[in-house]
Amino acid sequence: MNLVVVSNRVARGKANEPMTGGLAAALLPVVENSGAIWVGSSGRVRDGFHKEPFAEIEALGSGALAMLDLPAAHYGGYYEGFANSALWPALHSRSDLIRTSQGDYLSYREVNAFMARALLRFRKTGTAFWVQDYHFLALGAELRELGVTEPIGFFLHTPWPTSSVIEGVPHHHELVEAMLAFDLIGFQTALDCDNFASYVREALGLVVQHDGVVISQHGRTRLAVFPIGIDAEKFASAAAKAVSHPDVSRLRRSLNGERLAIGVDRLDYSKGLVNRIHAFDRMWTMHPSLVRSVSLLQIATPSRGGIEAYGNLQSEVARLVSDVNGRHGEVDWTPIRYLNKGYGQAVLAGLYRTAQVGVVTPLHDGMNLVAKEYVAAQNPADPGVLVLSKFAGAANELDTALLVNPHDIDGMARVLAMALSMPLAERRMRHEAMMDKLRRHTIQDWFADFIRALQDIQSEGTTQAGSALWQRRATHSIARH
Repeated sequence: MNLVVVSNRVARGKANEPMTGGLAAALLPVVENSGAIWVGSSGRVRDGFHKEPFAEIEALGSGALAMLDLPAAHYGGYYEGFANSALWPALHSRSDLIRTSQGDYLSYREVNAFMARALLRFRKTGTAFWVQDYHFLALGAELRELGVTEPIGFFLHTPWPTSSVIEGVPHHHELVEAMLAFDLIGFQTALDCDNFASYVREALGLVVQHDGVVISQHGRTRLAVFPIGIDAEKFASAAAKAVSHPDVSRLRRSLNGERLAIGVDRLDYSKGLVNRIHAFDRMWTMHPSLVRSVSLLQIATPSRGGIEAYGNLQSEVARLVSDVNGRHGEVDWTPIRYLNKGYGQAVLAGLYRTAQVGVVTPLHDGMNLVAKEYVAAQNPADPGVLVLSKFAGAANELDTALLVNPHDIDGMARVLAMALSMPLAERRMRHEAMMDKLRRHTIQDWFADFIRALQDIQSEGTTQAGSALWQRRATHSIARH
């Protein structure tokens, strides 16, 4: 199978470059090793597309990257507009932050159609397309419109919310119908898959069979769960080597024997940063003995600065950090070390290993690979403790972490103090249980499981292109009952 992977952005994977998100970090190693072509935006825009879309192509391991300049007239409405001011807040159950227009939606559809045209140059016999994430919900339907008959899979890296939330997105009905042009739709968790299936049943009136198959006007679509993983052994090895990195060495020297908690997030309202800072503030108030003995290193990489909600969040977090540091700090001690910049994976691995507590407390998250990376980075002889939101997809697997409700500030403060006092034997037990799960469900397994499911659909002859007339008739005869 010749595989074409599609996402909004691609990652070049230079050793010292910061990763811009979990999706890029996850896809990079599997594309390098699989021989796939990874197609996405170059980060540039261009006026006037009267000719074939331009793609800059470069090698990536045994695969390749193809980077497209997207249409200038539509990029803002597509990316900052509909994708990140309508879909992203809804997918993270923040309907109150939806801000979009009809023009934004039209631009979103235009960019999806543009990407479909661009992908035709990579199509050949035996090709399969694997579309990633909420930027391209309509891409499968656009490819079908262009006559693509090969298998098309889709994976959603974010959560999928309840029907009442997704119905807050303009054109939700049209978008979900378009998604059913994919042969296979993958989700991070069973809850996400169930929420999507409920919408399909309730809003579209379609039957979801016991095996997750939906029959729609497009043909057959299978819904399934594929929790994304990491290469735990590779990350553990990188973490052990990274302790000698200059940034990591400087951090260790600066601690002067005090313990460290670490948070690493994009500066996004879904990550629960405000609640996290309040919880540390409360912890130092409730447990004065922890003043001067434990600090928080919070790395918050700026993101989507052109969107009002993100600018407001950046101001709020900076003000909160200043307040907490002013209240608890000393002339020679800063409670919260707050950094608005990204780090490469190698440095992050060393920073994780240095910290006695990893704090991953999103309000909603599809998976959250930082949680998995923190666990993998630990010294197994003296591991740190993961404090993890029960609303992150990772909580389904990492159930021996200390699970918290990020809306319960006092509860989080108590759990943080508990993590700092946990005996070595218990820390080892919890860490070993989590590492066992990480080893059994790697990023390579995720990739292979999804591609195998897509190949099974192809070999069964049940791709939408191969759907016989009876399937289309079946839509009308059973789907409305």
